[in-house]
Amino acid sequence: MFKLRSLKIGQQIFGGFMLILFFFLFNAVLSIITLNQSASIIKEASEVVNPSLEQINNFTLLVTQSKLHIISWVYVRDSNQDKEALKKLHIQYPEFKDRLVRLMSYWKNKQQVTLMDSVLVTFEKLLKIQKKIMSELVDFEDYEDPGIKLVAETDIADKIIPISNKVLAKLDSISTQKTIETQVAQDKLLNSFNVLRTVTIGLGSVLLVFGLIVSFIITNHIVKPIKYLNSIFIKLSQGELPEEKHIKFRDDEIGEMAASADKLVNALRETSRFAENIGKGNYNAQYKPLSEKDVLGNALIEMRNNLAKVSEEERRRGWANEGFAKFSDLIRKNNHDIQQLGDSLISNLVKYVDANQGGLFIVEETQESEEPYMTLISCYAWDKKKFLEQKIYKGDGLAGQAWQEKNTIFLREVPDNYVKITSGLGEANPNCLLIVPLKLNEQVFGVIELASFKIFEPYQIEFVERVAESIASAISAVRISETTRRLLEESKLMTEQMKSQEEEMLQNMEELQATQESLERSQREAKEKEYLFNMTNLVIETTKKFRITNVNELTEAKLRYESSDFHNMSIEYIFDSYEKVEEAKSTLARGYKWSDYVFLKGRANHKIFTKASAAAIRNEQGAIVKYLFLFDDISDVPIQIVDAH
Repeated sequence: MFKLRSLKIGQQIFGGFMLILFFFLFNAVLSIITLNQSASIIKEASEVVNPSLEQINNFTLLVTQSKLHIISWVYVRDSNQDKEALKKLHIQYPEFKDRLVRLMSYWKNKQQVTLMDSVLVTFEKLLKIQKKIMSELVDFEDYEDPGIKLVAETDIADKIIPISNKVLAKLDSISTQKTIETQVAQDKLLNSFNVLRTVTIGLGSVLLVFGLIVSFIITNHIVKPIKYLNSIFIKLSQGELPEEKHIKFRDDEIGEMAASADKLVNALRETSRFAENIGKGNYNAQYKPLSEKDVLGNALIEMRNNLAKVSEEERRRGWANEGFAKFSDLIRKNNHDIQQLGDSLISNLVKYVDANQGGLFIVEETQESEEPYMTLISCYAWDKKKFLEQKIYKGDGLAGQAWQEKNTIFLREVPDNYVKITSGLGEANPNCLLIVPLKLNEQVFGVIELASFKIFEPYQIEFVERVAESIASAISAVRISETTRRLLEESKLMTEQMKSQEEEMLQNMEELQATQESLERSQREAKEKEYLFNMTNLVIETTKKFRITNVNELTEAKLRYESSDFHNMSIEYIFDSYEKVEEAKSTLARGYKWSDYVFLKGRANHKIFTKASAAAIRNEQGAIVKYLFLFDDISDVPIQIVDAH
């Protein structure tokens, strides 16, 4: 007990908490080990086992679908949906295989990896057989070929179905093994959490009893002295500064708290005096915070700085507003003469921003074929001889660069011999140079160039930019006015020219109207001929494979078919003679024209006798793209007349 009392409060609390911390650390280490084991099991199950099992099930579904789709491909000729699904399956398989192979690289059971590799090899062999069948059974003619159909059906019976069943059996075996792995992982995880729960409950009980004992011993050494200090802090919380009292405390943490309380009271007295100075507007009053972490002291210093900053910003805002009003008045009074406006603005601007020199360059109006340039129209304390009769083009020097980039240039290191500030005592290089483009709606009308020994502040630069925009607006207004006058004069001249051209235009319109009437008449005649042609001839268009793509209404009426009946119909179905149609196809395929007398058969074995002719239709490259058949119904013409013809 003596040893406990001889320890400081901090040491007592530290010792007690160290014991508590020992129990916490022991519990934490055990928990971390258990959680790491559990996390490893969960990670393996979520990232390897479960995704692998899902991929195996997907693989099983993939094999089953491929078997069903290829069987449908062979035995059902019009199974377009199954055919498209099988093609899509072949396209998606490589991506599916890549995902499965990545998962297999994490499998610990090498026998499963070997078995799955054999499954992949076997399935890819199966895909090759399917591709062979898919390439052989494509068109209607392929299904009508008994040899091709028999080979495909044999592959289905002898290869596709046995190999698919073999692959499915192996996949089922692998799926069963992966399911067992999942169950084993869940059992391990459950056992780990049961051990962790038991240990946590035991350590928690011990920690609770020990904590109560330590809390009771330490409280007796702290509560009573703190009550006295609490009375001091109550007064402070009510805004009252306690009187200075010298009470002796033990040399422990309580004593340190008392010393800190005295220091706080003294600091609050200093803070109160500093706040009074700020309230009176004395922003230069000095105050030293207790430390870098003194929230109140630092907040008061920041408040003083912010108030000083606000005061300075208000002064600058007033300065800028006064300047805007002044220069707006100058622009309004001199907006009729650019030269007079420039002289007035540049002298006042140099004085207002406390610069030493200034110049105003204006973009001269030039012809479209001539390269635009600037000239110096006004200056203040400037070496005018340097720029007299000198043209500044885009990109020339700093002024030309500001014109080209349409941005302000501010230099604190002015190039030697660029500009000199002269006086009666000599000349010197300025400390800064400000070049601002006179920009309005992305159009530059000139630049302002200011030189000074003093460094321009950002608010001064912003002020000059806003004044430059007003100057640009004034220059634009003057030039628009001049342009308007010039356009009015040109408009009068154009009006007179237009009157002289009006009579010529009327004459041209009459000629154009006559030409248009002739063109409309030709178009009507062409439509009438086309109508007559379609009313007297059966017209049929086919593909290169002689499948009908288009017929006219007379063909439908003569053969008694609907328009939909002709879609994709082979031309040989409407020929009564097989030899005739083969002769026609052979002749047309060689690129020659064909003509003959043939019987055409329609619905219900209805026949008509026609005079037929056909030719190949070629594209711009000369290749045959389709065939055109024309049939003239001569059923009512006597046979001897046809023969004589």
